[in-house]
Amino acid sequence: MAADLRLVIQPVLPPAETKKVFQPLADYLTKKTGNKVVIVTAINFLTYWETMKKGDSYDLILDAAHFTDYRAKKMGYVVLAKVSDVVSYSLVTNEASAVLDADELIGKTVATIGSPSLGAVRLEEMYPNPLRQPVIIEVDNSIASIEKVEKGESDAAIVPTPLIKRYPDLVMVTTTEQVPHMALSASPKVPKAIQNAIRKAMVDSSKTPEGQEMIKKINFPSFEAASSKTYNGYASLLEGVWGYK
Repeated sequence: MAADLRLVIQPVLPPAETKKVFQPLADYLTKKTGNKVVIVTAINFLTYWETMKKGDSYDLILDAAHFTDYRAKKMGYVVLAKVSDVVSYSLVTNEASAVLDADELIGKTVATIGSPSLGAVRLEEMYPNPLRQPVIIEVDNSIASIEKVEKGESDAAIVPTPLIKRYPDLVMVTTTEQVPHMALSASPKVPKAIQNAIRKAMVDSSKTPEGQEMIKKINFPSFEAASSKTYNGYASLLEGVWGYK
């Protein structure tokens, strides 16, 4: 019997929602490879980061540009495909806050997923002066960040820009520089034949009815070809992060 493949997705969403949202992807890859693809989750980015660095817990990883580049350079992971287009993070507030500029949040609270998530890294870039920074409220996922704002428990939050469309009452203050969208990469321990099967399945997914159905269910635009060159340089965003080397 073919060995299971462990697929982890960066913990932007709560674990239960991550499994629900991405199960169609796991089912699709199971059918295409003949190996059962099992979704594993991390409770937050610190746990994710520490487990990732051990190098033996994840066979397939779908996550952000800086982690993708890090693993390609440091751990030999192979980039198989990426979500089409680019992605950014946005600083958001509720309608009652009347915040128009990021500087107005200095000394106020901002909810964010913990470091070294891309959102936390981008937030640090916005406020490089340690004497002129917001008060950080660290949460486990982006949904929790938004809930803090909606409940009035935080003045703002930084979240993936695509997530904002689910919350029409949020007000966007500013948006960060765009980076290549998430990539699916494979551990070097995954056999080349399986890597090639996954690469083809992902890149061709928009051309077949079953692939199109999968893309629709996980609410992504499509997948496209990518390589380590696509993400070259983004690991530098992790410099200064605890445990980076």
